[in-house]
Amino acid sequence: MENDGRARGGRRATRNPGPTLVGRETETAEIIRHVGADRSRGDVLIVTGDPGAGKSTLLDLASDHARRAGGRLLRAVGSESEAHLGYAGLHQMLRPVLGAAEGLPSRQRAALGAVLGLDECAEAPDAMVVGLAVLTLLSDVAETAPLLVVVDDAQWIDRGSLDVLSFVARRMDSEPVTLLVGVRTAAALPGFDKGYDRLDLGPLDSEAANRLLDRQPTPPTGRTRVRILEEAAGNPLALVELAHATAVRPPEGSGVQGPLPVTDRLERIFAGHAADLPEPTRRVLLLLAAADAADARAAAMGLPEADDKAWEPADRAGLVRRDGAGISFRHPLVRSAVYHAASFAERRGAHLALAELLREEPDRRAWHLAAATVRPDQEVSAALQQTADRARRRGGFAAAAAAQERAAELSPRREDRARLLTEAAATAVFTGQLGWVEHLATAVRECTDDPALLGRAALATGRLMSVGPRHTAAFALLMRVADEAADARSPLALDALAAAAVVRYYSGEESQQRQIQDLLARMPDDAATAALRAWVLSVSDPGGAGASLAPALPGLIAEAKGDARRLTALAIVAWLLDQTTLAARTFDEASDRWRALGPLPDGLGCAVGWTRLEQGRWAEARAVAADIAAMASAAGLDHAEACAQALDATVAGLLGDPATARRLAERALALVDPLESRSVAVFARRALGLAAVAEGDYDTAYTQFRSVFTDDGDPVHYHVSYTVLAELAAAAVRRGQQEHAAELLERSARSLGTGMSARVAALIDRGRALLADPEHAEPFFQAALAEPAGEQWPFERAQTRLDYGEWLRRRRRVAESRPLLSAALETFQRLSARPWIERAQAELRAAGIEATDVLPSAFSELSPQQQQIVHLAARGLTNREIGEKLFLSPRTVGSHLYRVFPKLGITARSQLRDVLEDTPSGTGVRT
Repeated sequence: MENDGRARGGRRATRNPGPTLVGRETETAEIIRHVGADRSRGDVLIVTGDPGAGKSTLLDLASDHARRAGGRLLRAVGSESEAHLGYAGLHQMLRPVLGAAEGLPSRQRAALGAVLGLDECAEAPDAMVVGLAVLTLLSDVAETAPLLVVVDDAQWIDRGSLDVLSFVARRMDSEPVTLLVGVRTAAALPGFDKGYDRLDLGPLDSEAANRLLDRQPTPPTGRTRVRILEEAAGNPLALVELAHATAVRPPEGSGVQGPLPVTDRLERIFAGHAADLPEPTRRVLLLLAAADAADARAAAMGLPEADDKAWEPADRAGLVRRDGAGISFRHPLVRSAVYHAASFAERRGAHLALAELLREEPDRRAWHLAAATVRPDQEVSAALQQTADRARRRGGFAAAAAAQERAAELSPRREDRARLLTEAAATAVFTGQLGWVEHLATAVRECTDDPALLGRAALATGRLMSVGPRHTAAFALLMRVADEAADARSPLALDALAAAAVVRYYSGEESQQRQIQDLLARMPDDAATAALRAWVLSVSDPGGAGASLAPALPGLIAEAKGDARRLTALAIVAWLLDQTTLAARTFDEASDRWRALGPLPDGLGCAVGWTRLEQGRWAEARAVAADIAAMASAAGLDHAEACAQALDATVAGLLGDPATARRLAERALALVDPLESRSVAVFARRALGLAAVAEGDYDTAYTQFRSVFTDDGDPVHYHVSYTVLAELAAAAVRRGQQEHAAELLERSARSLGTGMSARVAALIDRGRALLADPEHAEPFFQAALAEPAGEQWPFERAQTRLDYGEWLRRRRRVAESRPLLSAALETFQRLSARPWIERAQAELRAAGIEATDVLPSAFSELSPQQQQIVHLAARGLTNREIGEKLFLSPRTVGSHLYRVFPKLGITARSQLRDVLEDTPSGTGVRT
């Protein structure tokens, strides 16, 4: 394949300056451009192609180029046998630089050591901290020279490693690190399926295919050449190997006939090459094929006959390559061919030999024993269960579930098989792979009639379905589990009902609430279940449950102290009940831990972001949205991603960025079925309405706000729709729809009754004030501002002050209007709510106060992330400490500060505190 062979017609080919691949000149230039581009910034390139298309050769070429340019190289190669070993790919990639991990902050060092199995851990480390540790380590390694990270055959990299690489890829813009990822065209690659440059290696065209054949030691001619071109279909490896096969044997005996796919045809060729080798060579080849990348050295050195003489025939046949790292197969298809051409007895012997060699590596030993076992074996099953336990403690959920599933297959007792399959289903939920969880649940049903196990397996399926788009099906499944468990008086009933309540929130379907209430009434009410019952009631019916739950909530939170999962759940309850300050305090108490509840968005994950938004912490709300959107996108969880996009769209609308708000809101709506996900639909419509308000387009704003209620005036969503009432009233006044809006508003007030929160009551009073005849409006404005709790929602309170101040000014009560308008402007300026700043300034000028000097500061023009960095730097934190808090590398923090200083008009870090003192307090960022 390389451009160093014979030209067509017997002439030597002219060498190009620098290495290229035949027919891949454009692709070679492209990958070199990525490797040799501005090495002060991060870059990611996904190289795709079918087996044999030349991905590995191209990645090797890029690696050589980077090394010659003085860069550093880290590399990992996926293999099928490693895919179930948690963080095996990460360990392979980082092995040359693990010594540098000693310089990481202690929390990062411990998390990385835990997932790599270097240190013991009591519980699964925070996945975000693991990702940060790898990002910081790569940044540190790149300090002395640009770093190239190459991951080949990524379709076989274990899921835990892939998630970490995805985390790093999203955060390395400021790092001199280039990530090249090679993957087969048809393979799904979670976390890398969108948002990155791709280089696809398609089939070679006819001219390039002929050039490649001409460069072979014995170029084929005549009918043989025509047949090779047809059979290879432009696949470079197939062209080379078919040419070699026909040179050694006549076409009739080459094993290339068939209508076989190119991959299968190549495997037959490689298997034929291996069959001609001496017996000692075949044995060591099979041992190497049965090993994974980390075991290859043991395979190469572990048998008495595995000396240089044994390997030489395989080297001459072109099946293996030898370098400083040892011996490896020239192509994954060679390995597959050697392995599958052997009999089961031969493969079993190879795995048993590797298991014996790997007694000090219990996880790898367990999998080799499992590969050598076809009948139930309690000892091997137990070894796999221990492997699963270790993987789960390291956060390797895919590896743990795979080990549990195989342990079940090898368990002699039927009841143990059912238990292990159930545990595997519950573990696999955290991989986001619904098909796998459903498969495991089906296996449980085929294995047992134990209602407890069947219920747990079904509950696992329902929980994962709930963060996807199939809410109707998820609710039906969860309610069936809850109903059957309630009949059996099982505690599983309330767990299932809690999950069903989340689906009810997402869907907004009213019939689901009645089913939840009926079933909850059948369950015992005691202290042990108080928190879970509070969850079910508040999630499924916050208006109806609020009056009774709100007083009990502080006590429940106090009892949950130190339990991150319970604290997070109760914080969500507080948010739903419009206890925003309590919710924020509880989220803050759970702080670093709420992210660690699993690698997927859990329950109402965006609630923390909505709490931050309502409290005026808009930068933090956007950070939450970005994290959840990235996790959900990587896992293919469209509903969870849509929730995050709707949150981000709302902040963008409030900030006065209508184009971004529309793009994000429309993305959210495209990800879901509005009838299955009414919560997302209403949040997105609210964001679209805010975007229209920012542009002064009140016709569109009214249309969007009105769409969150039915034609009859009922809320489309029982919780979210009511938050739009005041905005709807404001748009209605400008559009001349006061009468219709007033009817809808009063209908909502009657429906909510005494279960109305202080927040919604204030919104309704503001709406009444706007819709009332001018002479009757003031009592409603006063009522909207009377409740001290209203300070929890600074933006909404500022809107009311602005409206009231405007009303007073127009009633010629100018002196009374000025304090209200000034307070409103201060809040809008603090939040950088540009459209409302401009409106408040205009009102103040009309009231006789020149407000042109009250403009957004340079600080407010920074991105949310930059604002957070400035706040922390002003407090004296180092770049490394800031990176720890914000899950960024120290270099990225430094890069942000370098760009921020000129914008703020400063030259030194010591001046940051002065900048913040000159900025209106409460910029929306708290740390």
